[in-house]
Amino acid sequence: MKKILGYLLAAILGGASFALVYDSLNKKQETIVSTNEQVPVMQTGYVPHSSVIGPDFVDAANLTVHAVVHISAELQQRNKVYNDFFDLFNDFFNGPQYRYNAPVVATGSGVIISPDGYIVTNNHVVQEASKLDITLNDRRSYNAKVIGTDPTTDLALIKIDAENLPSLVYGNSDDLNVGEWVLAVGNPFNLTSTVTAGIVSAKARNINILGEISAIESFIQTDAVVNRGNSGGALVNTEGELVGINAAIASNTGSYTGYSFAIPVNIVKKVIEDIRNYGEIQRGYLGITFNEIDSKFAEEKGISEVKGIYVQEVMEDGAASDAGIKEGDVILSINNVQTNSKAALLEMIGTHRPGDKMNISVMRDKKIKEYEVTLKNRDGNTNVVKKDNLNGLGATFKALSDEELKSLNITHGIKITNLENGKLSSAGIRQGFIIMYIDKEPVKTVDELKNYLDNKRGGTLFEGIYPNGQRAYYGVGM
Repeated sequence: MKKILGYLLAAILGGASFALVYDSLNKKQETIVSTNEQVPVMQTGYVPHSSVIGPDFVDAANLTVHAVVHISAELQQRNKVYNDFFDLFNDFFNGPQYRYNAPVVATGSGVIISPDGYIVTNNHVVQEASKLDITLNDRRSYNAKVIGTDPTTDLALIKIDAENLPSLVYGNSDDLNVGEWVLAVGNPFNLTSTVTAGIVSAKARNINILGEISAIESFIQTDAVVNRGNSGGALVNTEGELVGINAAIASNTGSYTGYSFAIPVNIVKKVIEDIRNYGEIQRGYLGITFNEIDSKFAEEKGISEVKGIYVQEVMEDGAASDAGIKEGDVILSINNVQTNSKAALLEMIGTHRPGDKMNISVMRDKKIKEYEVTLKNRDGNTNVVKKDNLNGLGATFKALSDEELKSLNITHGIKITNLENGKLSSAGIRQGFIIMYIDKEPVKTVDELKNYLDNKRGGTLFEGIYPNGQRAYYGVGM
């Protein structure tokens, strides 16, 4: 009997609590009043719906899905750099239907950034593609052409011949906060536009997937569900503004397991403007090598606080050297933004061009010093870098000193001092190779190399020697 009375009392209390909550919610609902204020129609033509209580993703989703496209890329081969992330081609190469040199189709997503058909996506979605088919959310289809790519940020700009398209506006990724709601929009598993929600889990993540020494990796990490096919899709805030381009997932299975990564829109905006305005990425260089600081490194160097970036080396005649920054300085902030990681430093530099001025705060001898640094380009000046065949080689060069020429018993040549993904590495050339001849013509300076390659098309013969005395020659497709 006591148990029955106890259950009855619990039921009465529960019913009373529900009544109180219901009455409270009704009163709150009564305080929500409509206004006659006109709501502006954004570029997609969508009119926001009425307010609701709690996180509201409806407006952002409706503003975004129509500006995200499906990309089908037909290609002959793949790039192994992106294994274990957005491995869009894995099924085709491991499946029973694969035939050598048979065309395969990879899929991804893209974001319309202007009504006249410009679309931003990932470089790894379109690289080596012989044909690009674009499908809009309303099922219209177009062929696309590649306007330009930047492997160092994994971004590409493509275009379709269309007008009056829905497009997204740029937000500001610097304003994103950890814990802020974001939406990921794309075409996972070949589905049409799909929206998932999550929060910003971290910023300035470097996950080492781009495989290039000069790569800029400073990803926005989120827990929004992202899968294969989302590559190149939109990461937007709750206002429907583009804040990132989805690029990768951390996964042992190839499918979403908790984390996804997006390229910050401030980097996207700068790279796309460079491609459209210059046809070539205008990279600014600080002219230093550096180390991140942890407790062990701080103890070794006698640094009192574990923060900032340690300047390991300052390049002669570089931007940092010209401004007065020295080896052993600790960079604390750039343009008043704290800089505590490689990713944060590269992101800040990556959003600026040669000739841009940056205010850098450093710690030296326990005193804070301020410097104004003017970034330089790869050639050591502030001129606009023009596209030429040299860029596609994926290497940097230097002329040999008289001592080096004498030790190798040669009279001319230029040395590859840094080798990345490009035509030379694809041909089998290794770092340190000294180019002596191109198609039997002697090469003495970097300018001569540029001049030789400007009008080259097709197979080109590179002959030279390695520092150990081994002579070699390579056929390089230009």
